[in-house]
Amino acid sequence: MLTSEQSIVEYRDGRAVPDRLTQKAHRHYVEYAERMLSVYRDGAGRQRRELHRQVEMIFADEPDCPIRRIEAFCKLLDDQSVFQADPGGSAAKLRLDVFAKAAALHPLVTQPDRLFEHDEQHVKARLASEMGMTWDQIEQALYADVIAYQRLESFAGWPDASAFLSRYNVAQLQACLYRAESMTVTATRDLKTIVRYAKLARLLHEIVRSTGVSPMNHGQACPERSRRNARATHGWDSRVTHGRDAHATYRITFSGPASVLRETRRYGVNFARFLPALLACKGWRAEAIVQTPWKSRAKLVISETDRFTSHLPPPEEFDSSLEEALADKFGQKRNDWEMTRESRILHEHQTTFIPDFTFRHEDGTEVFLEIVGFWTPEYLAHRRETLRRFHHHHILLAVPQRSLREGASTDDVLVYKTTLKLRPLLAALEMARSRQKR
Repeated sequence: MLTSEQSIVEYRDGRAVPDRLTQKAHRHYVEYAERMLSVYRDGAGRQRRELHRQVEMIFADEPDCPIRRIEAFCKLLDDQSVFQADPGGSAAKLRLDVFAKAAALHPLVTQPDRLFEHDEQHVKARLASEMGMTWDQIEQALYADVIAYQRLESFAGWPDASAFLSRYNVAQLQACLYRAESMTVTATRDLKTIVRYAKLARLLHEIVRSTGVSPMNHGQACPERSRRNARATHGWDSRVTHGRDAHATYRITFSGPASVLRETRRYGVNFARFLPALLACKGWRAEAIVQTPWKSRAKLVISETDRFTSHLPPPEEFDSSLEEALADKFGQKRNDWEMTRESRILHEHQTTFIPDFTFRHEDGTEVFLEIVGFWTPEYLAHRRETLRRFHHHHILLAVPQRSLREGASTDDVLVYKTTLKLRPLLAALEMARSRQKR
């Protein structure tokens, strides 16, 4: 990611507008990007400062390129590079040795005379001989611990110039979030992915289901809240989910650094880390309140329609072939049961849970299904703890037969071999429905 010093943001009418390169206004930047990538692809063995100087020269005649933009390009290129390091501190030891030996011969001159008799080239050759190295080797190792003098070993890069420019746009968006006080994401799809990455980014969040009418709740308001301290096509500006409840909307509010901490951007970096995952999802809109350099506030508004391109792949529609096969076999409705996938977020104190499938009967009975794909004892124990924590909901746990252990409850465990069959699933749903009526 970029540093705050490389962030470029304009503030217009209360809105924060991060720097963004577009195909319409910056089409000529594609050539610049290709040249920058070539500098690094062909730059093995060259110092970081030399590579940066070459990048700067590319924009020597470009009037529409502030120095911060060039510095941002260099930072992104460096992040995709591996430079020689000096973890053992050998460069510092070498400098002490060379300078100590040369001090006795000071000053060195290019043209010796009677007053200054020590010729620079001869002294270098003498020192190199004493140390068993060539002077070129000494020069390369002398400042290996200084970032500007580190030499490029390899460069991973991007597939093409457009991908590089797309990454720049996202990086500027991320840098703007360093100053975020809060963010609200309104989501209708990919809920599980959004919540999962919010937790990985250690974002404080509260989830509220909208009170609008949806087929899932038959017009009933169902607010659900969760708050916890928890830990993403190239086109640089350029999937209808089976069985998903298109009307269910969730508002996820993230607290920011200014609201929980004092004068620190460390939490704002968590917003930035979360952003690529959000950009890879579908069906979302986000608003962030950010501090301006003048201590006022501005709003940053983005959505999937802005067409930012994440470097993370989009989430799969199904987590496994087992889920996909079940969805195909069951269909959207069967035997008065309607099925939707990942359409509900359950909560219990500090914990949130998004079941794989939700089954709703015509009489209002609601049963959730969680499929256990992994079968280690620890994972299965964790899922059983989830059942215990959310015991007031009707949750079925589908478990592979090979991972079944003694004492497994037959009421809430659905056993399968390789695929989930509809007959035992429907029987388990009806059993859960009958228990609710008692």
